[in-house]
Parts: sequence; C-alpha cells; structure tokens
Amino acid sequence: MNAQQVADIFVEQRVLQPAQVEDVLQEAQLNGKNIEQALIDSGFVDHHGFYQVIADALGTDFVELTGNEISPEILRLIPGGLARLHRALPIAVSDNTLSVALVDPLDLRAAEDLHFALGKDVHVVVAPAEEVEERIKRYYGSDSSSMEDILKQLGETGELLALRGTDESASAVEAEANATPIIRFVDLILFQAIQDRASDIHFEPFENEFKIRYRVDGALYEMAPPPRHLALPVISRVKVMANMNIAERRLPQDGRIQKNVAGRNVDLRVSTLPTQFGESVVLRVLDRSTVNLDLEALGLPDYIYDYVLEIIHRPNGIFIVTGPTGSGKTTTLYSCLRRINTIDSKLLTAEEPVEYDLEGIVQLPVNEAIGLTFARALRAFLRQDPDRIMVGETRDLETAQISIQASLTGHLVFTTLHTNDAPGAITRLIDMGVEPFLISSTLEAVLGQRLLRSICPQCRATYQPSEALLEQLGLSRRDIGAKNFFYGKGCDTCNQTGYKGRKGIYELMKITDPLRELINERAPTVTLKEKAVELGMVTLRQDGLRSIFAGDTTIEEVLKYT
Repeated sequence: MNAQQVADIFVEQRVLQPAQVEDVLQEAQLNGKNIEQALIDSGFVDHHGFYQVIADALGTDFVELTGNEISPEILRLIPGGLARLHRALPIAVSDNTLSVALVDPLDLRAAEDLHFALGKDVHVVVAPAEEVEERIKRYYGSDSSSMEDILKQLGETGELLALRGTDESASAVEAEANATPIIRFVDLILFQAIQDRASDIHFEPFENEFKIRYRVDGALYEMAPPPRHLALPVISRVKVMANMNIAERRLPQDGRIQKNVAGRNVDLRVSTLPTQFGESVVLRVLDRSTVNLDLEALGLPDYIYDYVLEIIHRPNGIFIVTGPTGSGKTTTLYSCLRRINTIDSKLLTAEEPVEYDLEGIVQLPVNEAIGLTFARALRAFLRQDPDRIMVGETRDLETAQISIQASLTGHLVFTTLHTNDAPGAITRLIDMGVEPFLISSTLEAVLGQRLLRSICPQCRATYQPSEALLEQLGLSRRDIGAKNFFYGKGCDTCNQTGYKGRKGIYELMKITDPLRELINERAPTVTLKEKAVELGMVTLRQDGLRSIFAGDTTIEEVLKYT
C-alpha cells in the first residue's frame, strides 16, 4: 500500500494530525519500515486497529482470517492464476456478489479487473496483508499451473470463438476480446512474463499456429502455443488494453498499457505490425521496480567509472553512448543524469518514448507524427535555459548539428547512436554530414556497450574449453595458464538455461588530441580504433575476456556479442 495514501486515510479518519504525517513517513523511510509498522511502532494503532481504520475509510468490513477456513467451492470462484495476478482471496459469495480480500485493498484497478474477468460484482473487504498473501500461496500454490486450466476453458469456448471469427466486424471482435477466458488468458501471460523478468512479449500469428514468446536476458523462449483461432481475440484484447483502434488491422499502431501486476507497477509499450496472417504484437516491458538507475549498479570497470564521473560534471561537450538496440544505452544515460540531478542544474531530456520518470528532470516525449522531432525538441530546449540535455537518439544531420551548437554554447549534451563499437560513432557522424572539425571540437568521449547474459550462480561449474573455442577468442593454452572457465549447468532457478540476469561490457574511447587530428583528416574507423587502442582503450572483446575470467559469463556469450 502506498505510504502517502495510507497517511491521508489516517488523517481523514482523525487518527493522525496533519502535522504528524511527516514524522511517520520519515520514520518509515529512515528505518526501512512499511507504513503499517511505522504507525504501530509510533503507538497510533495496533495491528488490528490499522486494518480497521482502512476498512472504515473504505466503508467496508474488516475480516479476521485466523481460524477461518475458506471452502473449496468459494476458492474455485477465482482461478489460481487470477488470484496470484491480482493478489486476491475470495472470502464469501451471495447472489452475484463476491467478497474478496486484496493484499492491497486500495488497489481499485484490481477489483475492476476481477469484476470484468469473473463477470461478478466484486466487494472488497479488508484483512491483514501478510495473512491474505499466505492464504493465496497455501490455497493456490505459487506456480502458474492454471495456464492449462485456462487453455482447457478456452478449448471449451473455442468453438464459439471460431464461429464468431467468421464475422470480423469491430463489434464481434470486441465481444471476443472481452470474453472472460480471453481476459484471464492475457492477464496470465502478462503475469507469467513479468514473474520471469521478461523484457519483451511477442504475439505472432502464422498460417497454422499462433506463437507467444518471451525475451528473458536477451534470449527468446517460446510458451506452449495456444490454438491458432485465438490469435485474433488475444491480439484484440491487448489492443483494447492499450486503447488502440481494434478495427484498424492494416496499419502499424503504437500504444501503452499501465498495469499493476503481482504488486508491481509495470509499463508496457505496445507495437502492432500488420503481417500476412494477422497482426504481430510486441509488448516492451518497463518494470520500474527491477531497474536500478545508480551509476554504481552498471558494473563499469573502475577506470571507466572514474572517467564517466569526470565527463558528466564537465560544463559542456558531447558524451555519446553507442551500441545496438537493447544494449542498455538509455539505462546508462539515465544513471548519469541521476548522478548530476542537483537543485542547481536544469536537466532536459527528449526521448521516444519516455521510458522512466525521473524526479526533478523535465522529460519530453518526441512525437514524429505531429512533427515534434528530436531536432525541433532540441531547438525548443535551448530557449529553456538548460545546463544538461539528453537527446534519446541522434539519427539525422539536423539533430547532430543542433547538439553541436548546444555544446558550443555551453551545454553538456548526452546522446545515443546505433553503431557496432565506439570508434564507429565518429564515422557515423561524418557519414550523416557533420563536419569533422565540429566533431573533434565538441566530442568528449564515446562509450560502447553490450549486455551479456550472466552465468546462473546456483548451477555455475568449471570446465575446460576446446582449442577451437580458444582460437576464436584469439587465445592459446599458454595465454590462459591456470585460469578457470565457467558455464551454467541449468537448474530450476534459471529455468534450465544456465544463465540468470545480464551484465554490461564496455569500451571507452576518450577523445584526445591525437584522435582529434585523425578525425579532422577523416580517418577510417579502423585507423581510429588502432590509435585508440594504442592510447589505452580496452575493446569490447578485451572487456568480455575480463568477464569470462571473473566467472561472470561464458565464452559463447562473448563471441556472440563482440
């Protein structure tokens, strides 16, 4: 439960004075307590009283769960997947109204979703959160085994949906999308993906099958495919949730879903693509609770960390982070912005779209459809008296030129580029049409990065790599001496993949005078790279070797990405 919401309720119910709120919230924050514990420790209420106050504020009942068993008939009214997804426990039923205890009774959206999914009126009652959580685990288990139940149910209603499928009018499609089993199925897919820490969810209709795949730690995994005829209603359901036009199936569309899944606020960016056999839909998962935007959390080598700290405190210049899509460039730049986000500097960002809300930073979503391009946003920024500017991506000459102007007029500019390595960024800018002398006079550094899968710590084991593998890395047996190499055997923790989580590898090209001379001479990427290495740049491949020898990742991962 949100601490501020609870504090407001306690003021409203006259248990707290407005002047006491600050103290209670501070007590909770400083000592790492939740708001319930802070109020109990401060002597305002006891455990029972805390939930009674919330029940009174909501105009509902407080239910004592201790000693009360819930009958299997009532438990069956909410399928396991739905109970775990919305953290909801059925308590009683009368007529068409189901009384439900939620782990977060203030989560009105959960009650609304349950109402739609179950086709019943939902009456929220209040019970101690930890007891509700414990009962859900006990009665429903903690795995997503109910996926089979829902697929079975979809099989039973499948004939009806298949019949309806012949009528593709907007009203018929919407009716299918709002069918209870479809709602449950989509909710369960989202729940399972977020539990598995997926970064993307793919819905892909083919001629004879309908695939659903998750991307976890950069690799795609396929779910058990649902029946082909469910493609249209499932994809329509996602479009309904994202406020898209479900009747338009000929043009690509973009949308956004904000949802509370298993107690976490998750943002889903939705993109549809019309294909030969229906719309392909990809959801990018932005789970704010799992992203750590501290610069220290990026795992930068010490020499890069120290240099980046120095760059981000400079008064002007351009700092570029480069790498392919999904290599963590935006996260790196956000971490830099977080570090310099002080009361005495004005920070502006132009992004497409804004991925995470950063407190105290003015963030502008770029919208090409209405003419709000990166270049136009940048021009407006320069009239907003900024100190530091972040441009989500430099993708054309106009944006690059304005970034350079901003740098020359005393602003520090952060941006990203899509190139294979750090030296490639220079060639890319010259290729766009930027004059080399402008690049050499404004660019401070280029950071190239990749994300590699980390070996699962639970099943990590040593092995001896083959000569062929070592040769691909450019190493011999003599080079490695007694060094150990590791791999993941595969276990339940990592879903038998041998990998869990990801870590970054980096290369930092500092723009020094010898490099500036080469840039002015329009030297090719190879020459720039050779000079940078001569001046001490550690390449992505070399940093990958550091990760292999530290036991963080495997030879295969380094060979795949460098």
